[in-house]
Amino acid sequence: MATITKRGDSYRIKVSCGYDVEGKQVTQSMTWRPDPGMTPNQIKKELNRQAVLFEEECSHGKVTANIKFETFAEQWFREYAELNHKDTTLQRERQLARRVYPAIGYMRIDKIAARDIQRFINSLAKNGTNELNGMPLSYKTMRHHLSFISTIFEYANKLDMISGNPCSKVTIPKNNENGKAEVKEKRIYTKKQAREFLKILAESPMKYRVFFTILMFTGFRRGELLGLEWKDIDFEKRTVHVIRTSNYTMKNGMYTDTTKTEKSRRIIDIPQELVDLLRAYRAEQEEYIAGMGDKWNKTDRLFTTWDGHPMHNNTPYTWLERECKKRNFPFYGLHSFRHFFASVEIEAGIDPTTVAAMLGHSTPQTTLSTYSHYFQEAKVRASNVVADVLLGGDEDEKEPEKTAG
Repeated sequence: MATITKRGDSYRIKVSCGYDVEGKQVTQSMTWRPDPGMTPNQIKKELNRQAVLFEEECSHGKVTANIKFETFAEQWFREYAELNHKDTTLQRERQLARRVYPAIGYMRIDKIAARDIQRFINSLAKNGTNELNGMPLSYKTMRHHLSFISTIFEYANKLDMISGNPCSKVTIPKNNENGKAEVKEKRIYTKKQAREFLKILAESPMKYRVFFTILMFTGFRRGELLGLEWKDIDFEKRTVHVIRTSNYTMKNGMYTDTTKTEKSRRIIDIPQELVDLLRAYRAEQEEYIAGMGDKWNKTDRLFTTWDGHPMHNNTPYTWLERECKKRNFPFYGLHSFRHFFASVEIEAGIDPTTVAAMLGHSTPQTTLSTYSHYFQEAKVRASNVVADVLLGGDEDEKEPEKTAG
């Protein structure tokens, strides 16, 4: 409720606008001066009207807390992100903040308008480059930046510091000649290439042969595969249980974490050929451990360094890149094997719910969105099945003989 104080021939109207990041109450005030000749009753009536209007402005976010975006964002990191987000997510958000802070970090959140954020997003489309390869930023990367900014404003809104989110009015530019969002086509090995790669693996060190064979047969994420332990494998039932991940960040180094989502915890069936390969790998590893003696760091992990510590997340990537170059074989990165697995499952007619469960997606919608092109191709093939049967040839199938009774 507004507080009104008379100050000489004017009045100060003071309204509470919530609390700042330190928990202190934030107030805004305005001065109203009555026109000459107004009667006391007219002054009282107009003063109350001005107080109501000003209070309404505050409640609708037209008057807000005067704190800089970067200051509040850092508070969000401490109060929310560091308590709720995985370290890998935090690391990505910190990388996003490095671009966002120079653009709008110095501005007060009550002064940042949609046009300011739009200007920043436009600058990413025109001038932004990937630090690793120097290529222009993708549509997805620009969306991540906008999402990060939006999250900060949503948090401010929950704390009653603002009302409304300017990001809702921002549009990510279409960054190709056709005026459509540029979607980078997934590079996926063909079935022929996959079989050729299996031949390469047959001549490779056992741990890499096992790593990439599991990857091709299951579509696991890298962290899920590196987090596998021998107790997760049921040789009799021919299953692998995904319950943890192995990750790396600059802050924490190598560490073990839970799966990406609850649905990522899953049990996957594997073929007998993979079971036999895993048995051979375990026997080789046990023989190696016996020879290491006290130098071995006791662990149940499948994939380790020479002395038993968890394998670094970049190690399989580096080996694959080097091996592909040496063999003159296409290098598409680790995640391409996950895409390969998904594409083969979809082509085989497996429904989205089952594919989502096998990939560990949180919902089938994620699978449908990620692999929409492949599902569309599968639908086209399915629609042609009856036509192929009815119009594919003149040979009649022999009617099954009917028996009495």
